[in-house]
Formats: sequence, C-alpha cells, structure tokens
Amino acid sequence: QVAAVVRPRFGAVDQWCRVTVNGAEAGTHDGGYLPFAFDVTGLLRDGGAPNTLVVEVRDPSDTGDRGRGKQRLERGGIWYTPQSGIWQTVWAERVPDLHVERLTLVPHLDDSCVEVTVHAAGGEARVAVDADGRTVARAQAPAGTPVRIPLDDVREWTPEDPFLYDVTVELGDDIVRSYFGMRSFGVGPDENGVPRLLLNGRPYFHAGVLDQGYWPDGLYTAPSDAALVHDIATMKRLGFTMLRKHIKVEPLRWYHHCDRLGVLVWQDCVNGGGPYRPEIVTAPAFLPVRLDDSGDRGHRRFGRADAAARERFREELRGTVEHLRNVVSIAVWVPFNEGWGQFDAAGVAREVAELDPTRTVDHASGWHDQGGGDLRSLHVYFRRFRVPRRRDGRVLVLSEYGGYNLRVDGHAWNDEDFGYRRFHDAARLGGAFARLHAREIVPAIPRGLSATVYTQLSDVEDELNGLLTYDRRVCKLPERLVRGVNRRLRL
Repeated sequence: QVAAVVRPRFGAVDQWCRVTVNGAEAGTHDGGYLPFAFDVTGLLRDGGAPNTLVVEVRDPSDTGDRGRGKQRLERGGIWYTPQSGIWQTVWAERVPDLHVERLTLVPHLDDSCVEVTVHAAGGEARVAVDADGRTVARAQAPAGTPVRIPLDDVREWTPEDPFLYDVTVELGDDIVRSYFGMRSFGVGPDENGVPRLLLNGRPYFHAGVLDQGYWPDGLYTAPSDAALVHDIATMKRLGFTMLRKHIKVEPLRWYHHCDRLGVLVWQDCVNGGGPYRPEIVTAPAFLPVRLDDSGDRGHRRFGRADAAARERFREELRGTVEHLRNVVSIAVWVPFNEGWGQFDAAGVAREVAELDPTRTVDHASGWHDQGGGDLRSLHVYFRRFRVPRRRDGRVLVLSEYGGYNLRVDGHAWNDEDFGYRRFHDAARLGGAFARLHAREIVPAIPRGLSATVYTQLSDVEDELNGLLTYDRRVCKLPERLVRGVNRRLRL
C-alpha cells in the first residue's frame, strides 16, 4: 500500500480562518480570495471512526486593511453587501507521499515550445502533450526543473479559435492532468507606429466589459457552474472579446471557461488599505486630480500609511499572480483601481512585470496615473471621451466608460437606482449606446485607442447599469445592436 497524505482544500474563505480536525488545529489562513490546504493525515482517527472538521471564520470586512474588494458593511452605490465565510469549493484529497504539488506551464510561441515545471518534493515526472486526442510530444521533467518541450505545427490560441493542448504528468503513482494554450501577449507599434496591445505578435483590439462577479442569491458565489458559463458565453455572443474581472478572484472554473470559450481576461488585484477619502477616490471622476501615491505623504493620502499592510498587499498580489499564472486567457494584470488602497503603483507594476513578464500591466486603472506599467488607463463617465493630446509611448485604453442605467421592473434588487446616466426605456438606452460608440469610441481607435471596458455586464444591487439584469434574466439591449457596435471595435 502506498503511503498517502490527506489534505482538505479550500478554494477561498473570507477572511481569516482556523481549521481544526477532531479538536486539534490543522492550520490558519489569512486572506479571503486565494486557495489553501492543510495536511491533516496525523489528525485523522483510525479504523473508520468518524472525523470532525471545524472551520472558524473571522471577517473584519472594510474595517480591516486586508484585501476586501467592493464589500462594505454599510453597503450602497458602488459598494456591495459583504461576503463572509466559505465562498468557494471545499474538498478533500488523498495523494501519494510523492506527488505533484502544482505545475507551471509557460507557452513560448516564438520558439514553438511549452515550458513545463513540475513542482514536487523530488523524482522525475513523465510529461505527455496531446492535441485533439493525439499525443504530439513527450518529455522527462525532473522535479523543480523547467523543461522546454518542442511542438510541431503549433496551433495558436485566440478568442476566435481557443485551441487548448492537454497535458498529462505522471510522478510515481500520482497522475495530474492540465492544459495550456499557445499564445503570447505584449505591446508594440502597429503599421503606423501607434502603440498597441499585441496578441500572438499582432495588434488586437480588446473590446471588453466590466465583470463584477456578484450574484443576488449568493453574493460572491455563483448559483451553479452553468451560471458562470452563461455570463461568459452571453458576453461573447454580444461580440465582446474581453472581460475585466473587477476587484475579485474567481474560482478556477470561471477562468477555465474563459480559456475554452475564448475570452480575454484583465485580472484586477483585490484592493485593501484603510478608509478611502472622497478627494482621492471620487473627486477625480469630475476634476483633473492626479496625486503622487509614493512617500509618507502619498501613503497617508491613499490610506496606506501602515507599512505592514502595504507588505500584506504585496503578498496577496504575488499569491494572485502565482495562483492564476497558468490561466491561458489572462492578458493584463491590474494592481490598482481608482486610487482604492493605491501606493507606489509604478514600483508595484515593475514587481508584477518581474513576477510575470509574459503579460502586460495596467498599473493604475482610472486616475492617479504614475506613469508606470504598459497602459495609459482612463475612466470616463461624466464627460465626453477624447484622445489625450500628450502621449508617453504607453498603450491608450479606456478601462471604464458608459455605465448607462435602466431599471427593468420585476428584475431590480431594491428601490435604489445608481448609474452614470439614466434612461427610462430600452429604445432610448439603445440609441444612446450606439451614439456613444459611433461619436466617441470608434473615431478614437485610429488615433490610438486600443481597448475598451464598458460598464458593466450585469446590474449589481443598487447599480442598474448592467447590460443584463442582476438575475441575468433580461438583456436590456437587442443583441443585434450590441454585436453591431462591437464589430466596429476592431483594428
């Protein structure tokens, strides 16, 4: 009989938790968005006796400084009902003593190979790569050593053709299956010298929509796997090529569906820090306020005076990058949004780029641009969008705009009504949506605009500015209209 290790695995528990098995502590975890596991082998009872696992949770929500997303104890407007406790899948696994802890899969499209690292305590793994059910490559991979596996006749991954290669890794008696896509992301000039986002070495426009990932019956937790698929598939059917996952880390199933369905992802990191000041996070929506986020003065302004809290954010950021590194569809990392807990954004962007040089970085989405990262990232809600006169060589993106509001009776969460421009019927909303893109967005593309993020996928609590209602039962605009608009968002 092979010696085994037993571990309960938690997808995410918000925010701090302590796990005991049969009254003995198995471990603790701090942070509400990343997975963790404990070895409980030595705590289990022999002979088939029942075992008791208890999870104790504490959650300060927005009264603490850890990453909290858009949760607030006093919810309202753009801040939502707080989530607490277990909100992602929990399961137990039994693995051999010698087993695969995780895989790192890095496609190198220019070199027609994939780099595989098998993380384990030792041994040499056998790796097989399949395409369309046929084995196309094999290799031996010593634990902890990156091994490049050449591939013939490489088939690229794109939103239009989201082809995935399957990977099987065998280490002793352990077998792990995964997948990867052959694609590359970057920035570079188009034929006219304009900085653009690149997919597989070619300019590619990211036509995106803001995706909060909130649900009326489960808050952070979707009602089913089919519900996750519905949101992604509906946005793709409407002609969007990208989802900006806003201030939340989803279960890995969501990213898997983006990978296989073919939708690019911009991944926000989860904001934390002290209380946010209106002059920092709200005033820039109306006034051209751009403040320095570095040094003692900048840290105090942005609610980041606590050095330990800043380091905790960096820990969670590093954990997020490592956790999602293998996701095929993630094209852009977004460390900060609209000054929420922002600090040293240019330096943080450099750290992200060092952690993952295969993707681009939007260092400060919205306002308080520090000149860092790969993108100049604008939010425009209360004024006309115009391409800035002064350019600095970064790629220009409109990372939030629109937010047009329409209440659909019988499908609203409450009587509150928040949005950036209010309409009273679908016809007027549709006309305004089409005019916005025809007059402001489409003409900006030849002048450098390279990505857009419309606000938003669905209503969320008070916010009634979704393309879908909160219950996802009604699409507020004709699908043909939205598809027609999105067809024009191309390079």
